[in-house]
Amino acid sequence: MALATTVLAATAATNPFFDYKNWKTPHGAYPFNEIHAEHYMPAFDEAMKQGLKEIDDIVNNPAAPTFENTIEAYERSGELFSIVAGCFYNLTSAETNDTLQQIEMELSPKMSEYSSNIRLNEGLFRRIKSVYDRRNHMKLRADQRKLLEDVYESFANNGANLSKADKETYRELTAKLSKLTLTYGQNVLKATNAWTMLITDESLLAGLNDDTKEILRNNAEQKGEKGWMLNLKPTTYIPVMQDLDNRDIRRELYMAYNTRCVGGEFDNTGIIVEIVNTRLALAKLFGKKTYAEKSLHKTMAEKPENVYRLLDQLRDAYMPAARREVQELQDYATAHGLYTTLQPWDFSYYSKKLKQEKYAISDDDLRPYFELENVKKGVFGLAKRLYGITFKENKQIPVYHSEVTAYEVFDEKGQFLAIYYADFHPRDGKRGGAWMNDYQPQYVLNGVDHRPHIVNVMNFTRPTADKPALFTYDEVRTFLHEFGHGLHGMLTRCHYAAQSGTNVPRDFVELPSQFNENFIDEKEFLDTFAKHYQTGKTIPQDLLDKMHASQTYHAAYACVRQLSFGYLDMAWHSLEQPFTVNDQLGTQESVIRFCNEAMEQVRVMPNVPGTQMATAFTHIFSGGYAAGYYSYKWSEVLDADAFSVFKAAKKRGGSIFDKKAAQRFRENILERGGTEEAASLYRKFRGQEPSVDALMERDGIARPNDNQKKK
Repeated sequence: MALATTVLAATAATNPFFDYKNWKTPHGAYPFNEIHAEHYMPAFDEAMKQGLKEIDDIVNNPAAPTFENTIEAYERSGELFSIVAGCFYNLTSAETNDTLQQIEMELSPKMSEYSSNIRLNEGLFRRIKSVYDRRNHMKLRADQRKLLEDVYESFANNGANLSKADKETYRELTAKLSKLTLTYGQNVLKATNAWTMLITDESLLAGLNDDTKEILRNNAEQKGEKGWMLNLKPTTYIPVMQDLDNRDIRRELYMAYNTRCVGGEFDNTGIIVEIVNTRLALAKLFGKKTYAEKSLHKTMAEKPENVYRLLDQLRDAYMPAARREVQELQDYATAHGLYTTLQPWDFSYYSKKLKQEKYAISDDDLRPYFELENVKKGVFGLAKRLYGITFKENKQIPVYHSEVTAYEVFDEKGQFLAIYYADFHPRDGKRGGAWMNDYQPQYVLNGVDHRPHIVNVMNFTRPTADKPALFTYDEVRTFLHEFGHGLHGMLTRCHYAAQSGTNVPRDFVELPSQFNENFIDEKEFLDTFAKHYQTGKTIPQDLLDKMHASQTYHAAYACVRQLSFGYLDMAWHSLEQPFTVNDQLGTQESVIRFCNEAMEQVRVMPNVPGTQMATAFTHIFSGGYAAGYYSYKWSEVLDADAFSVFKAAKKRGGSIFDKKAAQRFRENILERGGTEEAASLYRKFRGQEPSVDALMERDGIARPNDNQKKK
């Protein structure tokens, strides 16, 4: 029986969503404590009904189409829908359960139909096109013209110009794709949560420090077991792969992680085939040869050739160094008793040991200086030094889980800027990884600036019975990354929600986040917060020197690993014909073989038969990065180039927190959202086109002509 017929139907009097304009919470925040599962379907149904009514009002307006009565009216429509969806879809990522997943599955075809009913509304598109065709004769602000162009192209790229028959095909394909991507993502979460390994003999845990053992003990207690439980969550997987001496267990853990959703109850191999073929069919409807060609239209890269140009340029520059790094690690492992070829489950283990030997530094040396509360002070303090903003915890703002902290954010003049939710630790109801999102976007209506409600969700080390949460260096970097996205959302000052915050091209959206990461390598920043949780002392200079000396350690390997993901993504989405399963191989092996071939050109470690990341590659198969994973490297070029401005200011005797550079970055990048073409915004900040030079210098990679210059 469908869930909607079994849950209690919420009336207008009892459903909090129907009274959202009168919420008594600070700044109109979601009253999470009042919202329950049974409220969602009635709220979505009503929101879609209202949304379609608002569209009909635009279409049936007897007045001639104008920017105000058509484009702005469309932009302002669907307010209730945005409120309901803003809550529901954030929770299905951060705090889901079986009931929400069932609602999500039932909702999927309704959402697809709702979207299609708007995007394929011929009367609406006629009015939009009428305004668009007269754009050169209208007095519009730059952001209004950009909104007009974006709305028109959004409709055109979503089927508005298709024939009647093709529109029906489009409806069918998008509905199918929506369900496929949803199922894919749910399978990954379920498969990740399903695997555990209980260890009852502590001697098998040799190599693990006490903190990791405590995490494993807590894992077991949460499942009602005694002993130490391994699982596939990052806070368990990463330290075990780095420190556990038992190679057999490392291998078993690696195989479990890298065969998630390959066969079994949560098999995604067939779903991948259906997803890529459905995407290709959509592209063909629009006269495109590949899905990548269609997807890249509104990005900085613009077309697949430019993506491959970047990937190939970095491949050629980094592969020689990556091979040397792996060979050095093989030699080290052999010298320490590994008389066989280094395997993927050996890499992190020996890499950490070699790093310790070369630089006398490890995560365990730095963890005591990265206590959660101090890290928050440091990250918030960075925002204050650069942009003048401050954070104040407000316990009156409801949260969706007891571990979440809500803050009011104020600008340099003390004016309210945003709500910021911070959610740090892993839970069964939370998908893996880390991300930023908004619960409510920023926009201006009737002269009132509606400020955004932003969330950062992460999966970082929990506190133990006798220690606070102590982060690894990489966890601090990840926090800075997601907080950079958060700043993009919190500092935005746009007129329209569709342009505010992170509503920018995929290959531009990672610039603020990756830019923010750079500060972790700066002593001037670390000294503001990185203090030993017991002694209160800052990181000693010799430890900082070791940390800085180790910054380029395995940088080439890390780069080609990212490139392999980019090549894999592009391979799936550059297909010109539907993917066909080899009958002799079967679906699983056909998918695995295709993936292996796509990644072969940047392979520096042995391929392990049966493993493949594609079946759990949520970024591209359920997370909005299809034909877009390259954007991390694209943005990395931008972030290194942008940060070189701050480094230059420091070299001139100034500070890494250079106020003038920060103000330019804020005004031209963080505040502007999608009001202008991304390349133009970057040039306004930088004063010139970006170059790969700063990235290669940061990674310690010689440019191809450097050796020639030396000769």
